[in-house]
Amino acid sequence: MSRFSQTDPELTHRLTRRGMLGVAAGSTAAALLGAAAPATAAPAAGTASAPATGTASGTAGRGRPVLPPGRLGIQLYSLRDKVSTLGFAPVFAELEKYGYDEVEFAGYTQGSAGPITLAQLKRLARNHGLNPIGSHVGYYSSDPGAYTFAQNLTKVLDDAQALGLKHIGTASGPFRYGSTVDAWKRAAEEFNTYGAAARARGMKFYQHNHSEEFSFATDNPKVRLYDVLLAETDPDLVYLEMDIFWAYSGQFRFSQRPDGSPAPFEPLDYVLKQPHRYPLFHVKDGVNDPANQYGYRMVDVGDGDIDYKRFISAVTRLRGQRFAHHWQAEHDNPSESLTFARRSSEHLHSLREKC
Repeated sequence: MSRFSQTDPELTHRLTRRGMLGVAAGSTAAALLGAAAPATAAPAAGTASAPATGTASGTAGRGRPVLPPGRLGIQLYSLRDKVSTLGFAPVFAELEKYGYDEVEFAGYTQGSAGPITLAQLKRLARNHGLNPIGSHVGYYSSDPGAYTFAQNLTKVLDDAQALGLKHIGTASGPFRYGSTVDAWKRAAEEFNTYGAAARARGMKFYQHNHSEEFSFATDNPKVRLYDVLLAETDPDLVYLEMDIFWAYSGQFRFSQRPDGSPAPFEPLDYVLKQPHRYPLFHVKDGVNDPANQYGYRMVDVGDGDIDYKRFISAVTRLRGQRFAHHWQAEHDNPSESLTFARRSSEHLHSLREKC
C-alpha cells in the first residue's frame, strides 16, 4: 500500500477512485446498445449555457482555434455516475452531441445498465465518433489478483489492445517503495518494463501526475521527485500525461524546499522542454484559493483561473506539435457531470488566438 493511503488525502482519493477498474465480460449488452435513450444535459440551477468567465475572457471573435480539431477528449471518471446508472451508450451519445472526439477510460464496466464486452465497448465508441485514446489502470496492489500493471500486466495490455488503445497508463504515483531517490529509481525501472511491454504491442505507457509528484525526496530535499521520474525513465518507453490542475497545485505546494529555500518551477516548462513525452493532458480548472491546502478549488473548465489558452497555445505552436497531443477535460467531482462535459467542450472550443 502506498504511504499516501493514510497521510495524503489527495492521493488517497485518487488511488481509491481507481478501484472501479476492471473488465466485465457478457453478451447481454446488445439491447442496451440499440435501445438506450440519450440522456439530456440540463443546465444546473443558475448555470448559463455559454462559456463562463475566467479564462474564456477575450476569446470570442476571429482567429485560429486554440484547440486543434479532433483532439478534444474527456476522462470518463468525470461521468462515472452516469456510466454506472445509464451505461456507456447514452453517455457516448451525449458526448457526440457536445462535440467530443475522444474518450479516456477509468474502467470498462458499467453498473445497472448491465455487462458489456470490450468488443461492444469499442464498437459503441466508434459508432458515436469517439476515439478511445487511453485508459487509467492501477500501478500495483497487495492483492496478487488485482487488475494492475504490477500484478496483471499481460491482462491489462490484452484489454487495452482489444479496445484499440494507443496509450495505456496509470494515475498512481511512483511511491510504491517510498519517497527517496532510490525508491523512485526502482519504480522508474518498473515503469520502463511496462513501457517496453506496451511498445511491443504498439502502445505507449504513461503516468498521470498529481501534485505530490512535485515534492522533494525525503533523503535529499534538494531533489524534486518528478525530476527523478523524468531522468530515470526511458523517454522512448515512458510517457507523461500532465494533469494541468494538479501540476499548478504542485507549484503552489512545492515551490519551496522543506528548509524554506525557494525552488520555483513552471509546469509548462516541463512540456516545452520535452513535448514528445507528453502525448496526453488533463484539462482541469481551479479557482485560486490560498486557504486550500492544494492552492485551488476545482471547478468546471472555464470557470477558474488556469490559463488554458496560454498553455494549449504554447504547446501546439511548437514546430510539428499541433496535432501531437490529446486534451482530456476532467473534473473529479462535478456537481452535474453531463453539464460539466457540455460546458467544458463549449469553453475549450471557444478559445481562439490571433493568426
